[in-house]
Amino acid sequence: MNDGPAALAMRGVRKTFEAENAPVRALRGVDLAVASGEFVALMGPSGCGKSTLLNLVAGLDTADEGDISVAGEQVTGRSEDDLARLRRRHIGLVFQFFNLLEGMTVLENVALPAVIAGRRRKMAETRARDLLDLLGISDKASAVPGVLSGGQRQRLAIARAFLRQAPIILLDEATSALDTDAEQSIQAALARLVQGRTVIAIAHRLSTLNSFDRIVVWLPVTPLHAWSNMWTA
Repeated sequence: MNDGPAALAMRGVRKTFEAENAPVRALRGVDLAVASGEFVALMGPSGCGKSTLLNLVAGLDTADEGDISVAGEQVTGRSEDDLARLRRRHIGLVFQFFNLLEGMTVLENVALPAVIAGRRRKMAETRARDLLDLLGISDKASAVPGVLSGGQRQRLAIARAFLRQAPIILLDEATSALDTDAEQSIQAALARLVQGRTVIAIAHRLSTLNSFDRIVVWLPVTPLHAWSNMWTA
């Protein structure tokens, strides 16, 4: 772990969604700190608020209450433009549903964030090819995402998240479409990619937890999907 401000600090974070029958309290008073360079797994039942937490950290959603800071910068209370700039500076994301650009090739999908950030296209594509090779899909570089399997699309999304070398990586069910053997190979690749970076990942298989520095487990507190107690290992 590195010195300096925490990569993530959350205090008293609450988030409620309106549902047909009753409000769903996705997060209720969450306190969480992640040190710079730490590799943290989030575990808990479906619907307990894990993805909501990552969306709040990335500034893709807004907390009802509480404070969130990323790399020493306040997330809560900022404009959409400020949040977009914060993401570009600090955060790489792998979404549960990939959010790939279907009209671009695999190589172009991976290289695009770096090109948008101002890097030369040739340099971005060279780095993209290296990542595709590491993740085992270099032979798909000229294909479009629509012809890939679910596991290949996940590998593509992971490569894109790591291209910009953002200091903080958020992985939302990033290996859920892979079988156990494939997931273990991706975890080995991630272990090489995350060196010196902070990673917060939603994990769903106990077999992959040996690579994490810390595991944060959500525990139920009410029948209304209100989850705030966390056990840390």
